[in-house]
Amino acid sequence: MKGKLSIAIVLILWVILANTLYVVQEPEQVIITQFGKPVGNPVSTPGLKMKAPFIQKVHRFDRRFLEWDGDANQLPTRDKRFIWVDTYARWRISDPLLYFQRLRDERGAQTRLDDIIDGETRNAIANHDLVQLIRSTNRQPEVQEDISLDEATTLEEIESGRSEIQERILLSSQQRVTDLGIEILDVRFKRINYVEDVRLKVYERMVAERRRIADRFRSEGEGEASRIRGEKERELKLIQSGAYREAQTLIGEADAEATRIFAGAYDRSAETRSFYGFLKTMETLDATTDAQTRLILSTDGEFYKYLTSADGQ
Repeated sequence: MKGKLSIAIVLILWVILANTLYVVQEPEQVIITQFGKPVGNPVSTPGLKMKAPFIQKVHRFDRRFLEWDGDANQLPTRDKRFIWVDTYARWRISDPLLYFQRLRDERGAQTRLDDIIDGETRNAIANHDLVQLIRSTNRQPEVQEDISLDEATTLEEIESGRSEIQERILLSSQQRVTDLGIEILDVRFKRINYVEDVRLKVYERMVAERRRIADRFRSEGEGEASRIRGEKERELKLIQSGAYREAQTLIGEADAEATRIFAGAYDRSAETRSFYGFLKTMETLDATTDAQTRLILSTDGEFYKYLTSADGQ
């Protein structure tokens, strides 16, 4: 009987102790409530803590940076362009007691942030043109090698850019959460894009622009090819005419040399002239006859005279 009583006492003490002691982890902060109402100050130091058993309850909240990821919405800009805007933010619990009193838990905080950040984003988009949402500075694009200076696009000057608009959304959102016990740390555009029908028109315009540039390059290439072919023909005719002129010069010089040699040989003795005539006659005979050729010669002809003469005279 005493053993059972001892076990019961130990169990009761263990249950009381388990409901009295609690551990606060490093990334946590704690609020203690009694009958649903907060008591004492928030506990933010890690370690083993104590509370009244059974009547007090521990509520744990994260001390780390938390994420808010909004849904992509279709919003109109000031210049009546409909775009998809996807936004995200980072926030933290700055006052756990006020946070518990106003929002209770993270689900309530996320719902409230949906209303606040989405609303401020919608207002910012509606008050700015599209060019301001997609650009951050007035830096002009570098002129590409394939685009002339006349075709280079000069970007429109902007008064405020994407970074400044995000900062305004952040400041406006922070002012609306000061009484909620939370702090919004950062707001960013995750993605900005045209709606489907506008995006297709933009793609078509980009394709048409690149085709126009390609046609210009093709036209310039054909003109350059024609110029190169013309120069080639001109150079070819110049080379051919030069070669023909040089060939004719050489032929003329050769004929002149042959004539000079012939005249020199003819001016020599009668025997030399006769021998030269004999050689030329034999060359002509060899060039005009073959083994099957039959000749009818006159007795007065040079051929007959050289063929019948024993010494060629």
